[in-house]
Amino acid sequence: MGFCLPGEEQPLFTVGEVWDVASHGRSCLKHHGVYYGSVELPETAFAERLPDVPGIFSRHYTNAHRYGLVSLVEACADAQLSIRNGDLTDAAVLVGRGGIDANIASYLEVLHADARTTTPHQAMELFVRAQQGLTPSDVALVQGALLRTTGPCFTVSCGCASSAVQIGNARRMIAAGDIELAVITGVDVFGVDVIQNVQRLLHGAQGAYESIRVDGMPELLPSFDRVMRPYDRRADCVNHGEGSATLVLESRERAERRGAYIYGQVLSHGMTRDGLSNPLASDESGASLVTAVRKCLGDRWDIGQVPYIHGGSDGDVVVTAFETNAVQQLYGDGVENLLMTSQEACFGHNGAPAGALGVALTLLMLEQGEVCPTANCEEPADNIRFDPVPGVHTRRLEFDYALTCNYQIGGVKSAILLGSPDAN
Repeated sequence: MGFCLPGEEQPLFTVGEVWDVASHGRSCLKHHGVYYGSVELPETAFAERLPDVPGIFSRHYTNAHRYGLVSLVEACADAQLSIRNGDLTDAAVLVGRGGIDANIASYLEVLHADARTTTPHQAMELFVRAQQGLTPSDVALVQGALLRTTGPCFTVSCGCASSAVQIGNARRMIAAGDIELAVITGVDVFGVDVIQNVQRLLHGAQGAYESIRVDGMPELLPSFDRVMRPYDRRADCVNHGEGSATLVLESRERAERRGAYIYGQVLSHGMTRDGLSNPLASDESGASLVTAVRKCLGDRWDIGQVPYIHGGSDGDVVVTAFETNAVQQLYGDGVENLLMTSQEACFGHNGAPAGALGVALTLLMLEQGEVCPTANCEEPADNIRFDPVPGVHTRRLEFDYALTCNYQIGGVKSAILLGSPDAN
């Protein structure tokens, strides 16, 4: 596991640093007129981890490139895999990307360049910048080059479920024997200037939106200038963030052959869509999430074996509604014993990294026998019957199975079943 995430004073890179924040329910959101999770990666931190990247490439990296490369290097170090010695030349490089904010500056610079006045040297620089930074596959491109991989290398873009879907893809390819090793990265950058302007636009749009709103369309969230509070009765907004999370997945045989440390297992993945015609809505009944979870469990596992779910709530009451309804259908009266938490308020709602980060945190909880609290949840909402573990302390729980869920509003509902190293 490796990271490049917002921290309280400096970015978080390692398992220990991320666990320290999440297990204490701390929030690393900073106020920029709106609350936002800023990585603020120092140039020195990038250079010391990637000293050999030629300047013709590195000087044109966007923050998405930098964050994705740093979390990749950290994950390889944590897995004791040497990039320099070629340990990953047969690895699949799978990336999840949701936003395009990091690509816009490069796109506009190329778009507005005047061929009549651009020098040959400037044209070459613009060409490199364009080739590296104008597509959502940008991070996979530079990661694959760093590893010199000959394995599969591709990007999935389905919003906040992107890296979760890639984890499912990696699991299937490993199970089929197509690959033995995969590196999965979720990375996104949401420009804080864009978020600030969205805040201003929302005030103007509210009245017009209400005049056309019909059943099934979500409410406009009123503000980004308050802190997000998943599962809290005061939840009324989402705070965005940026960053990257990388996981190394490999076959058990390969991991045991090289004596790798095993955090746990990715046992199964299921995904669905609500089937609505509205691309901005979610079915608050939770029926689609129930289907995804049941697909994930199949005939091999039972929901009664899963005492913990890592939820995808970001403070949006629509997300909380369909999660609440889904777990009620899945667990029945047993839902009151379910622990379900979210750490989105630690780092901000960062889009594509959410799936990989959720898997990482859940595996750490399985390993530690502790469930992290829901950051910024102090007064659980009246309509939820599961336990969101409010406060700033972990809850002891010895468990071998857990689910982690991610969603794209209007799109994918993803559920991943995780197990401890010895779970069947």
